[in-house]
Order: sequence, then structure tokens, then C-alpha cells
Amino acid sequence: MVFPAKYPQLNDTALTDEARSVLIRVIRVAFPHPSFPDAPYERTADTILAEAANSTWFRVAITQGLLTLAHFAGGDFRDLNDDDATKVLRRIESTEFFGFVRRTTVLNLYDNEDVWNVLGYEGPSVDKGGYIHRGFDDLDWLPAARIESYDGPETLVEIAANVPLAANRPVAPAAQASPAQRDTSNQPGRRDSEMAEVKK
Repeated sequence: MVFPAKYPQLNDTALTDEARSVLIRVIRVAFPHPSFPDAPYERTADTILAEAANSTWFRVAITQGLLTLAHFAGGDFRDLNDDDATKVLRRIESTEFFGFVRRTTVLNLYDNEDVWNVLGYEGPSVDKGGYIHRGFDDLDWLPAARIESYDGPETLVEIAANVPLAANRPVAPAAQASPAQRDTSNQPGRRDSEMAEVKK
């Protein structure tokens, strides 16, 4: 790992176009969607860089993370294939850098109409009058629902005959309960009050 205390120049580092390009690759590897265009990934990287520009802590975390990526990649992270790049990201998944990238990406990558169109999400329905009269069940990527009519017996079948109902069963008063009888109830009652008196 590369630590800011060891490299104080990190505090003055300006994030470059190369940093942006590496971030885009990190986001693509961490959130792989082959059908997504480049624009949502680029906008997410720009959001991360804008957040980092407003915070020295995040700027140092981003710079540290990019240097660590280059170290673990043995060169340019962008040159790794998807499998090797994923292995590198797994090695840094607990770092502040990766946590910051992941949080920001989850909140921003999917909040985009280009992404919604690719995923088949029609967006919020409130301004369009809701889904009820607009085909709320037109999700063509879900399997067809199996709707079957019940064709069993019309009357209920008695499963356990000769079992008395609780209402008909005599219940012994609490005062007459056998001392050997174990109280497994978790409800407050006579036993709890006796326990409280013993504790006093």
C-alpha cells in the first residue's frame, strides 16, 4: 500500500485525465454491464473526481488508490484483462479508495436515463399518472405468471380428527399448577413476580 504520510506530495496531487481514464476502467470492472454505453461510466468517474476535488481526504484516498492499483497491476491497470483486473480490485476492496468509488458509483451510475433504457426501466411513474393504466404488468423480461384455478374438493378436509379444540380443553388455574411443571412461557405472570421477590 502507498500511504500519504510516507509520500506528502500526495496532498498536492491534482487528478489528471489519466486518473479519470483509470477510474472509468475501475468502475467498468467493478460494475460490468457490456450493454451500457461509455457515457454513464464517464459521468460517474467525473462525479467521483468532483467529490475528490472538494475534499482533501478523498483526493488523497483517490491518489493513493490509483498508485496502489498501478503497483498491484505491475503497470497500467487499464492494460489488464477483466479477470486480472477483478483480482486486483478484490485485493483493495476494503480500502477507503474502493469504498468511496463503490458508494459513489452505486448512487450515480444507475441514476441515469441512458442506463434505464438499457435495463428496460421506464423511470418514475408519478409524473405519468402511475402504472395502473400504463401497463404495469408489461415486463417482458419476466417469465409469464402461472395462474391456475383450484380444482380440488369444495369442502375442507379434516386432517386430524378427535383433537379437542383449545377452547374446550379445561385449563388448570395458575395457583393449582404443579410445582414440578416447568413454565416455558416468556410472558410475564405469577412465576416472574416470584422470581422478582427472590431477587430482592
